[in-house]
Amino acid sequence: MPQHVPSPPRAHPPRAVQSPQALPRGPRHIVFLARRDLGNPAAGGSELLVDRLADGLTRLGHQVTLLCGGPACYRDYRVVSAGGDLAHYLRARTALQHRVGDCDLLVEVCNGMPYLAPLWHRGPTLCLVNHVHTDLWQMRFAGPLAPAARIGRRLEHWALAGAQRRNLMVAVSPSTAHALSALGVERERIRVVHNGVEEPGPLAEKSPTPLFVAMGRLVEYKRIDLLLRLWERVRPVTGGRLVIVGDGPQRRRLERLAGPDVQFTGHVPESEKHRLLCASWILLHPSAVEGWGLVVTEAAVRGTPAVAFDVPGLRDSVADGQTGVLARGESSFAAAWCTLTLSDERRRLMGKAAAELAARYRWDRTVHRFQAVAAEAAKGWAR
Repeated sequence: MPQHVPSPPRAHPPRAVQSPQALPRGPRHIVFLARRDLGNPAAGGSELLVDRLADGLTRLGHQVTLLCGGPACYRDYRVVSAGGDLAHYLRARTALQHRVGDCDLLVEVCNGMPYLAPLWHRGPTLCLVNHVHTDLWQMRFAGPLAPAARIGRRLEHWALAGAQRRNLMVAVSPSTAHALSALGVERERIRVVHNGVEEPGPLAEKSPTPLFVAMGRLVEYKRIDLLLRLWERVRPVTGGRLVIVGDGPQRRRLERLAGPDVQFTGHVPESEKHRLLCASWILLHPSAVEGWGLVVTEAAVRGTPAVAFDVPGLRDSVADGQTGVLARGESSFAAAWCTLTLSDERRRLMGKAAAELAARYRWDRTVHRFQAVAAEAAKGWAR
């Protein structure tokens, strides 16, 4: 799932008192078991998705708890920390039993390292998958750490196709659903629930000079280093500025690689993110794989087309030739970047089409779709 720059907790209007007809469908108490809370500095698209689901389900009348690792921030739903970023994997079972209590549905968010919840939780379990990390293990653990990559890959595959073999699986895109099927997960157990996007509010003007934005957590598989190399070929043709929004363990190395007219902003508040996505001529997304590519939709709703690689997830969120361009290699990425920059009319039409497509994806639809799958999972367990 693309990475997302986290923002402070949102202030919500008071909830209206619910009528009996508004009582939740399916499980009353839903627990999400995930690695991080949205307030974690390392949070990304997966954390944003869980937050929107938890918040939306709470507004529909469900009791929702997020059991996670690391710091726990105040939300309109309950957040419980089970320990550190890695230690909480071992403590999740105890924390669920003694600090959370009974639940009607446990949602295990599988992002690489599994919790193996079906092996120790006696009750309905639903597995939420952003993307399968098949090739990312080797990218993350290269060289002397290659054995760790092989172990992680096998464990993830067994957890998804083996430990979860009796449960429903939620995939965030057709690409993720296909990857699960390739592992041996029966297609009839997979439900696709797309990410949503916020209504952006009043749109700001496009920059009068070329402005290009890349946004996400600065980690290996986002391939910002590749983008910086391509910028050296593109900049003499297009001019303008390249703005990299986000933070992560790769930031210092990337800053050393950056050439002229490149700005690293780190994390930015929602207002600045909105301004940059509105002002940008093109969103650049060189990632090797995504679950969906949430920032693509966030840019699209502001009329900004994307140039990305034709990889899982991004081929779902970018309609090639309509809302952006999907490149098959580095040279075609650079060519698409230059061509779209130099063609004002094509860029305008793609931005318009991107906004129209993004209108189909809203968080309330995502929440209602997920609610239906949660009810199906709980009902299936009861049979």
